[in-house]
Amino acid sequence: MERGKMAELESLETAAEHERILREIESTDTACIGPTLRSVYDGEEHGRFMEKLEARIRNHDREIEKMCNFHYQGFVDSITELLKVRGEAQKLKNQVTDTNRKLQNEGKELIIAMEELKQCRLQQRNISATVDKLTLCLPVLEMYSKLREQMKSKRHYPALKTLEHLEHTYLPQVSHYRFCKIMVDNIPKLREEIKEVSMSDLKDFLESIRKHSDKIGETAMKQAQQQRNLDNIVSQHPRISGGKKSKKEVFASSDLEVPGAQDLVDFSPVYRCLHIYSVLGARETFENYYRKQRRKQARLVLQPPSNMHETLDGYRKYFNQIVGFFVVEDHILHTTQGLVNRAYIDELWEMALSKTIAALRTHSSYCSDPSLVLDLKNLIVLFADTLQGYGFPVNQLFDMLLEIQDQYSETLLKKWSGVFRNILDSDNYSPIPVTNEEVYKKIVGQFPFQDAELEKQPFPKKFPFSEFVPKVYSQIKEFIYACLKFSEDLHLSSTEVDDMIRKSTNLLLTRTLSNCLQNVIKRKNVGLTELVQIIINTTHLEKSCKFLEEFITNITNVLPETVHTTKLYGTTTFKDARHAAEEEIYTNLNQKIDQFLQLADYDWMAMEPGSKASDYLVDLIGFLRSTFAVFTHLPGKVAQTACMSACKHLSTSLMQLLLEAEVRQLTLGALQQFNLDVEECEQFARSGPVPGFQGDTLQLAFIDLRQLLDLFIQWDWSTYLADYGQPTCKYLRVNPTTALVLLEKMRDTSRKNNVFAQFRKNERDKQKLIDTVAKQLRGLINSHHS
Repeated sequence: MERGKMAELESLETAAEHERILREIESTDTACIGPTLRSVYDGEEHGRFMEKLEARIRNHDREIEKMCNFHYQGFVDSITELLKVRGEAQKLKNQVTDTNRKLQNEGKELIIAMEELKQCRLQQRNISATVDKLTLCLPVLEMYSKLREQMKSKRHYPALKTLEHLEHTYLPQVSHYRFCKIMVDNIPKLREEIKEVSMSDLKDFLESIRKHSDKIGETAMKQAQQQRNLDNIVSQHPRISGGKKSKKEVFASSDLEVPGAQDLVDFSPVYRCLHIYSVLGARETFENYYRKQRRKQARLVLQPPSNMHETLDGYRKYFNQIVGFFVVEDHILHTTQGLVNRAYIDELWEMALSKTIAALRTHSSYCSDPSLVLDLKNLIVLFADTLQGYGFPVNQLFDMLLEIQDQYSETLLKKWSGVFRNILDSDNYSPIPVTNEEVYKKIVGQFPFQDAELEKQPFPKKFPFSEFVPKVYSQIKEFIYACLKFSEDLHLSSTEVDDMIRKSTNLLLTRTLSNCLQNVIKRKNVGLTELVQIIINTTHLEKSCKFLEEFITNITNVLPETVHTTKLYGTTTFKDARHAAEEEIYTNLNQKIDQFLQLADYDWMAMEPGSKASDYLVDLIGFLRSTFAVFTHLPGKVAQTACMSACKHLSTSLMQLLLEAEVRQLTLGALQQFNLDVEECEQFARSGPVPGFQGDTLQLAFIDLRQLLDLFIQWDWSTYLADYGQPTCKYLRVNPTTALVLLEKMRDTSRKNNVFAQFRKNERDKQKLIDTVAKQLRGLINSHHS
């Protein structure tokens, strides 16, 4: 029951809902009917709704039919009117069609013209657009073409500028075109190409300056030489018209123009490459590369050739390359902003200075030719002056020149050693003969000699010295001049120059000349005449030393009295040589005496003496007389010393001859013959072979022999033994040992040969006396030793 009521109630609600939907459909705009219909399909009663909808449609159809039946006559009348209007409309249609046909026929040409106009307008718009685009693209293409042309002509820096404009100004305006994108992609490659090409140019430049360094340096050194000459001209030029000529005027009048480094080398590759790398933001890379390469080149330049010391050209080329290198660097320093700086230049110069000085020390040490050393010094001075002109410190070079000056002095000394040897070897060691006034003045002009007595003598006459005196003196002056040449342009004070010359001259005198003189004096074949002449020559050379002092003073303008002035040691040199010659004379004389004594042939067992002195001794005395006659020009003391030395040596040698061990026995007759020879010697001493001896001074050389011989010949032992040891003893010079030795020789003879035959009747007493004397002599000897 209840279910029936529920179904009935639901049916009523559904019917009401369907009714509402139908009303809404009838009253709602068709555009908004969708939601209403969706509500029908959302439910489950759309079949029933369709039934109701169809019923509603039938109701509306019946209402329309009723309305049409009510208005039918009006409708018929309207149709009749429409049929009339159709005929008129057909006529109008025909007229319109005809008019349209005529209009179409008439408008074909216009349509064609309009179509053509349309195409023209389209082309015009296209052309205008194309022109506008080309207006934007053409500058890009022109700039790109310009870029390629600049790169082709190797104008890399302008090409880089063009590339910058192209990239930042032109390409952004047409960046949407494909060719522009290609250009944009190529820009880094173009930049890299410009870098590589400019770097290649820089490498060519570095190679070029390496090859041209020699020429650049040669040019710079010529300029320095000409500047020095110019300074000399300006300093020496007299004042004209109230003032000096300017350097510029003198330079112009002297025609001294020479090209500079910039005239010999094109530096534009460096500038271009520097600008390019700066623009590309790689300046530091470029600077490091340039400096690294130049350091390598510096090391190559500073490596001297192994044979540099053989010729001056070797040194010159070495200096030219160094100067050329630093002239280029100096030019780069002053024409670029920071590519090289002063610290870099100073570092390179320090390295160059140390290597150059080391090379010069090594190679100059091989040089033995003073002319080459002098030329090298001048070249080093020019080298230093050149670089100093570019602002490089060169004090170490001048310090090194003082070292080379010592070497120069050594080479001069070696050279002059040969000169002196030639002079001494070629000298005749004879006084210089002069036959006329001209020759006399010539020699006096060469050597400072004044002798009033010699001047008064008529021609021909002789100087006391031989030719080596003026020659040696002249060569000493030449040596001084040679030393002076080295001191030029070294920026030394007069005192320093004077000191240098004096020290070198002292070495020449005390070492070189002294050794040469000593060698001549010590030669085996040197004769007494030569030795005498050497003494005379060195005496005059010693006197000339004051003139050498004056000569040095005149060329250095430094007075000898100046503090710290070095004195010449020439006096000592010549004194030493003279003393050596004197000693050699004494030795030579003694050797001659020994040679004569070797000829002595005494018969120590002779019963009676001869009637005259021995022949060898007579010849010896004759030799001594002729020798001392040559000593007339020697200083008095030298001749006296030589004579005294010869006599003492002769006396000593005769004593040794008498007492030598080989003479075991001798007779009174032999002793008397020996006495004749001693008397010959004493006669020679009394004759005064050399003036200047007082009284019997020379005879005293034979006093030992005389007293010994008198003691034995007079057999005056009582006096000798009684007075022995007293200052007034008659036989003061007789040594008891010597007397004993001689007595033993005579006693042996008496025993074996009965020498004392004349004492036969008292032979036993005499023998006893000899024994007694011998015993007493031994007593004296023993007491003397004790």
